[in-house]
Formats: sequence, C-alpha cells, structure tokens
Amino acid sequence: MFPHAHGQALASDPALLQRHFGVGDLIPLWIAEPYVDLAPPVVRALKERASRGWYGYEVRPEGLAEAFWSWMAKRHRWDGSGLTISVSPSVGTSLALLIEEFTVPEEGVILQPPVFTDFKPLITRLGRKVVRNSLVLEEGGYRMDLEDLAEKASRPDAKMMILCNPHNPVGRVWSNEELRSVAEICAVNDVVVVADEIHSDIILPPHAFVPFATVTGDIDLTWAATHGPIKTFGLAGVCDTLLVTDVAEVSDAFRKRSSQLHMARNNVFALAALEAAYREGGPWLDGFLDLIVANLSLVRDGLPEGIKLVEPEGTYLAWLDFRQLGIEVPELGAWLARKVGIALSPGHWFGREGAGFARMTVATPRQWTEEAVGSLRSAMDAEA
Repeated sequence: MFPHAHGQALASDPALLQRHFGVGDLIPLWIAEPYVDLAPPVVRALKERASRGWYGYEVRPEGLAEAFWSWMAKRHRWDGSGLTISVSPSVGTSLALLIEEFTVPEEGVILQPPVFTDFKPLITRLGRKVVRNSLVLEEGGYRMDLEDLAEKASRPDAKMMILCNPHNPVGRVWSNEELRSVAEICAVNDVVVVADEIHSDIILPPHAFVPFATVTGDIDLTWAATHGPIKTFGLAGVCDTLLVTDVAEVSDAFRKRSSQLHMARNNVFALAALEAAYREGGPWLDGFLDLIVANLSLVRDGLPEGIKLVEPEGTYLAWLDFRQLGIEVPELGAWLARKVGIALSPGHWFGREGAGFARMTVATPRQWTEEAVGSLRSAMDAEA
C-alpha cells in the first residue's frame, strides 16, 4: 500500500544532509514527516483544484470546521461543543503569537525537555526565558515531574507552558490524570497553557489521545491547543493549522492580532487538501498506522545489543537510547552518518536531557526501516 515516496526534498536533500551530518548520501530518517505515498483523496483534491486554472482569492468554506470536528468525533470521540477554531499558517506561528500576547520580554515559558527542537529558539528569539520542567526517564518510559512543575509554575516570572501531547520526541501520549494535573497546577499559578497536539492522530494501540480541552472544563484556566492535518497527512508544505480554545480572551486576541498581521489569507490548495484529508482520509490513515506499528516492530526486534527503543505510545518517531555505546554526545550524529549511513536527529538537539539518544522516523517504506536497522547491526558487528 505504501511504496517508496516520490518527494523527499527536505529530508534527503544532499546539501542539507552534508551541512548537518557531514555526509550527503544517507537514509534520511531525521525529519518528522511521512515518507510514503500520501492519501489518494488528498492528492486527487489537489490535482482537481490545480486543474481549475483559477488561483485567486477564495472564501474559506464553512464546512471546513465541520469536517475537522467530524474527524475528531469519529477518531477520538471529541466534539467541538463550546470550542472555537481559528486558522493559523503554522504551529510555530500560533505559539509565537500567543507568547507575544500573553507574556512580556524576560518572562518565562515552561517546556518539558527533551522536546521538539523549535520550541526553545522560538521562545528565546522573542526575548522570553525557557523554564525547564524536565521529563523523568524510568524503566517503563518517561513521566512528568509534577512536583517540579508545581515549583516552576509558582515562580512569579513563569507565565506560560507549552505542552507537547503526544510528545515529540519521546512518544508519550499523556493520560487524563497527567493532563488534569497540569491543568490544575497551571490554573492555581495563573500560567497559560498552549498544547501542541499536532501529532494527535498518530496513536498506537492500546493508547488513546486525550485532548487537553477535555480536562479543562471545570478549571479556570487560560489555554489553547494546536491542530491540523500537517503531520498526519504529510501536508506541512500545503496546509494551515488550527487553534482550538474555549477561552474568549485567547480567541479574540489571536484573531485580532492575526488580522493586524494579515495572517488569515486563504490558500486555495490548503483549503482543498484540508477538507479532503478530514473527510476522506480515514482508510489511508488506518493503513498508515499499521505500517508504523510494523516498522516499530522491526526496530524493536532488530536493534543490536547496546541500543534500546524507548517504547512509544504515539507519533511515528522512535526514540533510541545509545548511551551504553559510550559515544561522546556531540559525535553521535556523525557516527550514525559515517559509520552507519543513516541520518537521525541527535537527542541533544531536543535539550540536554536528550544527550545520548537519537530520534528516528518510522513513517517510511518498510525497506528503509529494514536497511536502517540492518546497518546499525552491521556497524556494531564491525566495532565488536
């Protein structure tokens, strides 16, 4: 169902690989996107829209919000009662706008590293400070340090928290109880929560996605969550994202600032792709999830001794523990490139808590995963 992908312009670009890893010809498993043939309904919708020969201004169809909520109700048993949706060009745009609206320079934004690489520079470039609530790795996987979160949130300068759910890169799908605790801690301390839920469709059995919105109902909390089809369907180069909240102050401020910056102009291809993905993409996603599960099984069963998989609950990202190999942290990415022939995202890119780890996408043709795991075994055998 999923042969070799046709376009890997960013992940496999030789110049970009050379810049980051010192080698230009690698199995490119470092960027969090699907590298398989994408959902046929989306491809058809884009081709049909292109065939019209008209690419000017277009009104956003009212049915887009309905398509999103119909998808969420079917996939996650989550409806849009009492919630508003605002359109944004990207997750990063939404985060930046909310940071500017609800914090001032020198105030703190709480992160839970090791976490998505873009969060920290986004905060610091806006003149805010990162407040670290590091995740804790135990035998069964990662957990939140809620005691530390309560202490960090109580600091006078801590004004916002960016919550990653499902978590990139460690693959946790936070439980209702964990999310409820976050909401209660942040409410008591008047900390705004922005939940990045862009990986919410990529949930591995037997786990279930819990929208942050569902734990906030009786809590007086300022919050928002980011959504959209960009990770699920490989549409980051086409589609807008969505900002969901039930807090009027958030939606009003977001829409006002978006209007001031002229951020809400429609892209005709984004409109077509988003609606097709949410209305017709379910069967493709089911097959895609099966592929992810199968590829994770290849990784789990095929890794050589000394390299461990931190079991993911969601996302199509394998978080691999290389610490037993004793490779110096700055050298891990280069070792993987030169000795193994694969491009993975070194764990320290996600914060110092990721030192000794690396992130590997498994949203690829099965052959890529087999080759990557086989190359790891061969490299270890050669050094034995």
